[in-house]
Amino acid sequence: MADDKQIEVAVLDGNEKKENGNINNINMEKNGNNSNASESTKMRHEIALDEERLFLDILKIFSPGTAIRTALDDILRAQMGALIVVGAEGLSEVIEGGFKINCRFSAQRLVELAKMDGAIILDPDLKKILYSNTLLTPSSKFTTKETGTRHKAAERTAKQLGTIVIAVSERKKKITLYFKDQIYHLEETSEVLRRAAETLQILEKQKEIFNDLISHLNVLEMTNLTTTSDVCSVLQTLENVRRISENVRRYLIELGKEGIIVSMRLKELTRNLTKERELLLKDYFGSRYSRADELLKNINFDFLLETSNISRILFGEIHDKPISPKGLRILSKTNLLEKDAKILMNSFGGLDKVFDVDREALSEIFKNEDLMNSIMRDLKNLKEKILVGKNI
Repeated sequence: MADDKQIEVAVLDGNEKKENGNINNINMEKNGNNSNASESTKMRHEIALDEERLFLDILKIFSPGTAIRTALDDILRAQMGALIVVGAEGLSEVIEGGFKINCRFSAQRLVELAKMDGAIILDPDLKKILYSNTLLTPSSKFTTKETGTRHKAAERTAKQLGTIVIAVSERKKKITLYFKDQIYHLEETSEVLRRAAETLQILEKQKEIFNDLISHLNVLEMTNLTTTSDVCSVLQTLENVRRISENVRRYLIELGKEGIIVSMRLKELTRNLTKERELLLKDYFGSRYSRADELLKNINFDFLLETSNISRILFGEIHDKPISPKGLRILSKTNLLEKDAKILMNSFGGLDKVFDVDREALSEIFKNEDLMNSIMRDLKNLKEKILVGKNI
């Protein structure tokens, strides 16, 4: 289970780190062994993502405001302990004794039953309380790092049945969630809010850096002075923003209804960034932009810190080199249709020439007078905004 302070999606496979190529070709041919290794890495990556998504769905069940979380918090405040198992196939093999309850689930009932010793068994949908005061007897072949009897039984049961088990410790005043091989401590809402606020501050700083870098890139693209290093700096910051945002979204899952303000601020900070990233990648990688996006997401955190590493992975270049964009991102800030933007770029060959175009040259491409007036006006306004450093 990834640390809740740092979510790293994956690390690049060793073969991908050695990828070579030129600036216009990131989708390089590999030999059979490397292809097999890449497929294996991709499969492991997809399995890890599926496990992560499943666990996040489970966290939603126990977010503040839900009936079961209310019950768990009440048990903790009452200084009681509890052991709660969500029913699964093979349950009869790990429980002994107890009382059959078979009643509708409610927070109050769960708190009352927690006053008795033993485990409480819920149905898989968490709509019924099936048993109480049961003894858990999971197999000792499943290893555990826990020390207390209750927590040992909880971890082993979760591993053996592949289900959710909750242990509430009256001594440590902690709620621990076990699911398969994963262990997670459910924090108090105030603590999660504090962490979310701290992470938002980091996100705000990264957004400020991005705004400065993208404004600089706008000027460079308009004057045809862009280099691979400039592009990689922007992509690096965008990836940092994406990863930090994922961290905040995880906190939002834990916060449930308590995270509305955090959610609003996150949306404000990340508005339009996904589209901006896509257009930037299309500008420099064309039809291979999705492959570039995948490589960027798979770079591990330490590797991401150096823009030279990004340049080597994405462009196949160690040294800084001039590069020209397709102009889609900049021209998307105007009222031009994408097809008209492509016509402009194909006709004049670069953004610097597009921004310096006169009416006579434009009339050779577009015959509609209103369209020409609109293009001239949009280009003039956009150029002025870029030169004064305004966000576009």
